[in-house]
Amino acid sequence: MPPMDVTPDEKESQQTVSRKAEHVEIVLNEKSRADRNWWDGVSLIHDALPEFDLAEVDLSCEIFGRKLKAPLVISSMTGGYPDAEKINRNLAEAAARVGVGLGVGSQRAGLLKPDVANTFSVVKAFDVPLVMANIGAPQLIAQHTSTSLTIEHARQAMAMVDADVLLIHLNYLQEVVQPEGDTKARGVTLKIAEFARELPVVAKETGAGISHKVALALKAAGVKGIDVGGVGGTSFSAVEYYRAEREKDTVRANLGETFWNWGIPTPISVLEADVGLPVIATGGLRNGLDAAKAVALGASAAGMASKMLKPATVSADAVEEALNVAVAEMKAAFFLTGCRTVADLQKSELVLSDELLAWAGRLEPHEDGD
Repeated sequence: MPPMDVTPDEKESQQTVSRKAEHVEIVLNEKSRADRNWWDGVSLIHDALPEFDLAEVDLSCEIFGRKLKAPLVISSMTGGYPDAEKINRNLAEAAARVGVGLGVGSQRAGLLKPDVANTFSVVKAFDVPLVMANIGAPQLIAQHTSTSLTIEHARQAMAMVDADVLLIHLNYLQEVVQPEGDTKARGVTLKIAEFARELPVVAKETGAGISHKVALALKAAGVKGIDVGGVGGTSFSAVEYYRAEREKDTVRANLGETFWNWGIPTPISVLEADVGLPVIATGGLRNGLDAAKAVALGASAAGMASKMLKPATVSADAVEEALNVAVAEMKAAFFLTGCRTVADLQKSELVLSDELLAWAGRLEPHEDGD
C-alpha cells in the first residue's frame, strides 16, 4: 500500500505507533473499566415453558448485507505496532471459525507507517464474515501539523483489511484527555457525510455513548449503521489517565480521573440510537447474557472487545473458546426467554432498573418513525 500523500513528521508517526502499544498494555494490566456496568440494570423475563428445544435456537442474523452465525462482533481493539499482528491474527482466525464479525483498531498508524500495515492486513488471511475497517473522526479535520485524512485514505484503510464497511470512530472524550489529543471538531459532521456518500460508513463511539440527537444527525449524514460504544466497559479516559500519570502531566491526569465514568450507559444508548439503522451494542458486555440483553433492547448485534483481548494474546484457540462460551450463553438466554430467533428476542419483554428508567425518560419526547 502506498504511503499517505502528505508525510507527517517522524515524531508524530512514532507517537502514534508507541501509543497503540501503551493502550493495550494499560487495558491488560491496569484498572481501566468504568466503575459501573449498566448491563446489571437490564433483566430479561424468564419463560418456564419455552415449548421448543434448545437445539432449535437460531442465532443467525444479517447485518450490513453480511450473514453471521450469531449477532456478535469482536469490537475494534488494536493494530499499528509489532505485537498487534499476533493479536489481530488470533482474533480474525477465531472470528472466521465461529462466524462472527470483526473490527480492527484505528488504522491511522498503518496509513502513517506502511511498514506496520501488516498488523492490520493479517486479517485478510481468514474468511471473516464481516470485517470493519477503522479511522477516526477527529482525523477527518486537519489537526496540529497533520493534514486531514481523505476519502482515498479511507479506501486504502478498507483495502488494507478487505473491509465490508468503514468504521469512523468518535473518540472526543479520549482526545480531550490525551496529551497529544486531536480536539478540533468544527465541520466533522459534514466530513462524515462526505465520506458516507462514497463509502459504507458506520459511526462508532468508543466509550461515551450515542444520544438520540447524535443518532439522528448521523442518520442524516448517511451512515449505514451506528455502534453506540457506551459507558460500562473500558474507559479511554481512564486509559489516558494512566498515560498522563506516567508522563507527570497533572492537568491531563486530573481530566482523566474526573471524566473516568463520563457518558451515556450502553443500554440507554441502544435505545437512543433507534433511528431505523442497524445498531451494534458495545460497551461493558461481559458475557453472552449481556449480549442477549443488548439484542432484547433492539440491537442488531452485540460487540465485545476487552473480553477477547487477553485470549488474543495467547492463541486463536483461546479466542475461539471465549467466543464459543459467549455464543452458548446467548443460546441459553434465548431459550430461557422462549425466543428462537433474533427477531423473537428483539420483541421480548425486559425490565430496567430505576436508574436506567430515569435515563430512559429522555426517550419519551421522541416521535415514532425517527
